[in-house]
Amino acid sequence: MARRKPALTHGLVVVDKPAGMTSHDVVAQIRRRFNERQVGHAGTLDPDATGVLVIAIGMSTRLLRFVTDSRKSYTGVVVLGTETSTLDAAGEITATHEMSPVTMAQVQSVIDAHLTGDIMQIPPMVSALKVDGRRLHELAREGIEVERAPRPVRIYRHQVTAVEKNQITIEVDCSAGTYIRTLAADLGRLLGGGAHLGSLRRTAVGAFGIAEAGPIETCEMLPVEAAVRSLTAVTVDAETAALVANGRILAAWPGEGPWAVHALGGEAMGSQRLIAVYEAFGEGEAKPAVVLPTAVAQ
Repeated sequence: MARRKPALTHGLVVVDKPAGMTSHDVVAQIRRRFNERQVGHAGTLDPDATGVLVIAIGMSTRLLRFVTDSRKSYTGVVVLGTETSTLDAAGEITATHEMSPVTMAQVQSVIDAHLTGDIMQIPPMVSALKVDGRRLHELAREGIEVERAPRPVRIYRHQVTAVEKNQITIEVDCSAGTYIRTLAADLGRLLGGGAHLGSLRRTAVGAFGIAEAGPIETCEMLPVEAAVRSLTAVTVDAETAALVANGRILAAWPGEGPWAVHALGGEAMGSQRLIAVYEAFGEGEAKPAVVLPTAVAQ
């Protein structure tokens, strides 16, 4: 079998995903635009959702988890009185409820008491989580529902910004792995009825905000280093850089890590290049999480 040619393009793009496309659709278009096969994304967005989708190209794909694991921000509309099979507007109506009008203060009080901070969520059947080797959304399409264990998530901020008739607009800052549609359904239940997520827009993934996002066809290519912009940056000398290239465990730098490790020298004299990411290991040590091809002296 022919060996796949190495990637020639390396970097990140921040896409403002339109509605009606899967995250995989966006990846496919970025592959065609840059003529590269090594492309991945940081955190799936549902087809009907819009907003920030960070796409890595080339060696940047090896750094995706430092983007994927970061906190996310959303704005969404919760529709009271109607439950759906998917917990959002794409599903079939499964139940309706007569619910009394609510005020912003009433909704915020319920959110503050039950849907903020460290909470447990039951993943929806339409999620990409695997149970016994099968993704939940695959089972759901076959009409199969299985028991799902609650998972811990953290809601840093959950703010009501508007209430109009049966629609509640919310803004949420949360940990990776949080399901906003589940927040919407739980909010409806806590308000004495039911609800679904009417619309969703992701406004930030870690350090990447909506202001930086652009259309698939024209979004700007960012350097590989952008993938670790939220990590503590350290610069090492040539001797240490050689140890990094060999994957050696080193003395930890100040802070908790992870650390984005740079070496002097690159295309321009005196410039720096990202060569690795190190994580805390043992007592006062750091081990390589990712060593990039740029670690080899240039």
